[in-house]
Formats: sequence, C-alpha cells, structure tokens
Amino acid sequence: MGHETAVLAGGCFWCTEAVFLDIAGVDKVESGYTGGQTVNPTYKQVCGGDTGHAEAIRVTFDPALVSYADLLDIFFATHDPTQLNRQGNDIGTQYRSAIFPQDEAQEAEARAAIERANADWGGNIVTTIEPKAEWYPAEDYHQDYWAGEGQRNPYCMAVIPPKLAKLRKSFSSKIREADPQPL
Repeated sequence: MGHETAVLAGGCFWCTEAVFLDIAGVDKVESGYTGGQTVNPTYKQVCGGDTGHAEAIRVTFDPALVSYADLLDIFFATHDPTQLNRQGNDIGTQYRSAIFPQDEAQEAEARAAIERANADWGGNIVTTIEPKAEWYPAEDYHQDYWAGEGQRNPYCMAVIPPKLAKLRKSFSSKIREADPQPL
C-alpha cells in the first residue's frame, strides 16, 4: 500500500502543522490554501477572508503506520471543532474547521469521525466535509513554521504548546519516536 494524503483545516495552519509533524507515519506536512475560488491566492488575500479558501494542511502519511481515522481523531482532539469560522482569536471562514476528503473512502471515514467527535463534544461539532479542491501551497516561510520562526512568535507560543501537550497526553502511542516538536 502506498502513501495517502489527508487535507485538514483547523484554524491557523502553523498550529495544525506543528501537531501533525509529531505523528509517527506522517512523512510530510505542507501548509496551504484550499476550498476557495481565487487562483494562486497569497497569504494576505486568504487572511483578508475574500478568497473562500481555508488555511489548511496537506498531510502525506503511510496508512500502514497511521490510519486516516487516527489522523481525524487527532485533528478533532487538537483544535476546537465547535467554533464556527474561528479558532480562538482567529476569526473568519479562512479559519474554519473542515475536512477535504480525497476520495469516497475518506469521505466515509470523515463522517464516522464527526460522529465520534460529536459524542465527545456533546453533539456540537461544526466541522464541515467539503469537496476535494485545488491545493495551493503557502509561501515558503509558512512551511515548518513552528520549528523556526514560530518559537519566537508570541501567538504560536500561546497556542501550539497546549496542542502538543494534548497530542502527547491522548495519543502517546502515535508520537514519532525521534525528535518530536518542542513544547
């Protein structure tokens, strides 16, 4: 079985990227934009909220080591899927909670994950399942942001360590053995 791709939007892509880089079986996490109408959007355009895109991550993973269902459970546990078009102080449709299945099997898994999450979150999940859409990689300086600039960014310092702590507490068996992202 080859590698697969998961596309997830859970607020700021710097914050979701940092979480998924720590998961065993994840080979690559790329920050980018999807689900909008503007061709080749820039960060500034997406942040303006007029392109329809979500800040998202594209996760390349080995399903023999980590399942798509596991990735979705981690996704729901490490962001707030009950906030419509926002995550904390980030407000707008570009910060929506959304899953972009790449095929019918992923769509079925996404629906099942929402059901599981609704049981955990009291039926208040607002995460959408959206059609596979054109993927636009974010500008280079957004990639692997936490490992570089992010650890000097007060916003990231406030948001990312609690997400990583949740990951390590709830999904310790899924953490990459060597060199996890620092808290």
